[in-house]
Amino acid sequence: MPLTTVHIDRAALRHNLSLVRRIAPGRKVMAVIKANAYGHGMLECASALSSAEGFAVARLEEAVLLRQHYPDHVILVMNPEACANTWSHCSHYRLSPVIHHRDAVKQLASIKLPKPLAPWLKVDTGMHRLGLAPQEAGIAFEQLSANPAIGLVTWMTHLASADETHNPFTARQLESFHHAIRGHSAETSIANSAGLLAWPGSYGDWVRPGIMLYGYDPLDTANDWSRQLQPVMTLASQVLAIRDVDTGDSVGYGNQWKAEQPSRIATIACGYGDGYPRSAQHGTPVWVNGQTVPLVGRVSMDLITVDVTGRDDIKVGDAAELWGKQLPINHVAQCANTISYELTTRLTVRPQRDFLD
Repeated sequence: MPLTTVHIDRAALRHNLSLVRRIAPGRKVMAVIKANAYGHGMLECASALSSAEGFAVARLEEAVLLRQHYPDHVILVMNPEACANTWSHCSHYRLSPVIHHRDAVKQLASIKLPKPLAPWLKVDTGMHRLGLAPQEAGIAFEQLSANPAIGLVTWMTHLASADETHNPFTARQLESFHHAIRGHSAETSIANSAGLLAWPGSYGDWVRPGIMLYGYDPLDTANDWSRQLQPVMTLASQVLAIRDVDTGDSVGYGNQWKAEQPSRIATIACGYGDGYPRSAQHGTPVWVNGQTVPLVGRVSMDLITVDVTGRDDIKVGDAAELWGKQLPINHVAQCANTISYELTTRLTVRPQRDFLD
């Protein structure tokens, strides 16, 4: 039997998708399932999210695999390589590539393809990673639209700070986007998860929820919508051993934690070899037998240790939750100086995956 397990609750996925529909009624949903559905399992999550109108992934190979299972969905390739092979594959598999720089526009403006492409044209409104400058966007749209090999073009941009609910930068991005596309009518897509939860002006024709589908709140301050999200993933393990240590005894590598009083230490079968963050600090919460207890000592490859002093109810074999329904992943991420996205995507293949409906 595996010691460490990742439980994926597909009913929670469906709940979170239904919440997206309630937040932005009438909009089409592009469910973002890149990076193996943020570590949750791409094909398994796609099945639970199949009522979405489209799926978004980062890489061409992810999109090709999805197309084999979902012949009718819009499938968006967000970071395609600009080359003839990419456009050929996108045409053959009816994939929608995101066009985000001038070289790609130049290639597609004169390309001939067996089936027309329906690309999404990305405007850089301030993120400054990918996208055409606002002053270039209109010309690019016209060049693409003039080629019979190009079908309908969808406008898009990406919000940089929508999780910061009082940051005026998002309003400036929205203004820049609408100015850039003025006079070039087409469907639009702006809102990511944070945009959906906190910026109604960003909804457009398509919304692109990612992290919120998996039940994690991206906002700096939770609101009525984000409090309704249900976590999809639970990382679970069990207590392997319990020992008593004296005052002054150290626990774990490097002797970094020392007992300030006689203490009881439980060892749990999970470590960075499973994907638990090595950067987790002393005091990071772990849920054991109905309560949280603090992490003590360094995280090692296969094990962590927690202080269960005064918890005589805890015994070897008891279940432990590293994050999930009992323990919000954002709390763990804060203690490890990271974000929920990294915790779920860095999980290794060692924990067994269980998919629950």
